[in-house]
Amino acid sequence: VQLQASGGGLVQAGGSLRLSCAASGRIFSSFVMGWFRQAPGKEREFAAAIRWGAGTKYYADSVKGRFTISRDNTKNAVYLQMNSLKPEDTAVYYCAAASFYSTIPAPYKYWGQGTLVTVSS
Repeated sequence: VQLQASGGGLVQAGGSLRLSCAASGRIFSSFVMGWFRQAPGKEREFAAAIRWGAGTKYYADSVKGRFTISRDNTKNAVYLQMNSLKPEDTAVYYCAAASFYSTIPAPYKYWGQGTLVTVSS
């Protein structure tokens, strides 16, 4: 499985961005697709995840109500719609795939290259 994230950029606080993650290879219905982020000097942290088959969604408390994760099985793509962005959302965002749900990075076997999101105040 190969993942490629895109859609990052510079946005003002309160603005929106939509990240995309294109997946190639065999995506099993049991897979969980996640978005993680890593701010400078900080550890990589969980943002959101979605079960590829069932579509069940999970969010970190820090993004709940502002971010929406979705997937398009026909396009093998996962999206992260980010609204009401804050300066503390500034980070490199990574999409990842795992065989089970987790909020920690270790179980995610496949990773995209990351896309930078910068939110100015």
